[in-house]
Amino acid sequence: MKLHELKPAKGAKKSTKRKGLGLGSGLGKTAGRGHNGQNSRSGGGVRLSFEGGQMPLHQRIPKRGFTSKFKKQYAEVNVRDLNRFDENTVVTPELLIEAGLIKKINDGIKILGTGQLDTKLAVHAHSFSKGAEDKIKAAGGSVEVI
Repeated sequence: MKLHELKPAKGAKKSTKRKGLGLGSGLGKTAGRGHNGQNSRSGGGVRLSFEGGQMPLHQRIPKRGFTSKFKKQYAEVNVRDLNRFDENTVVTPELLIEAGLIKKINDGIKILGTGQLDTKLAVHAHSFSKGAEDKIKAAGGSVEVI
């Protein structure tokens, strides 16, 4: 088989409907739209969610809650994950990204108190939970809010 011999598979190319070509064509006169009604008119038809005047689904289902557009999206790190760093290390957001603990700093980094901390660290982050702050200080480290 050569390039000039290639052709589409049988039935792969469907010819388009040629409308309005006389009564004998099967799509003459009304061009497949029927006689009267909303869908026979130009620009006719209903919008996507229209249900014939019945209350649409998106209006029938209950609406719950509220989403604040001012909500902060923190990258969270647990205290137990900080054990991988050496003694007296200054843990910064850049170091956390380098270590693979977080992917990106959204609105900041929050240190959470899950787990135990065995090493003395100086942790710099945007926010700390009360438990995390206590555990870092108990291990001899320091906490600094950026």
